[in-house]
Amino acid sequence: MDGSPVQEEAHGADEILLVLDGRMELLVEGVEVAVETGEMYRVPAGARHAVGPGSHGTLVIVEEPAA
Repeated sequence: MDGSPVQEEAHGADEILLVLDGRMELLVEGVEVAVETGEMYRVPAGARHAVGPGSHGTLVIVEEPAA
């Protein structure tokens, strides 16, 4: 994450977001969520979400297969 925002999107499967270092400002269905170093956040399938400006560090994204 380089500080730039990422446009809102949604996926057909759950998505796991793991911040290895830094901080992610996340907007999920209109609710602001801060995810810190070492924390994980699960975005449910179909949920609209976007990464806000100022997010920085290393992010791992794991998309779970649809059931």
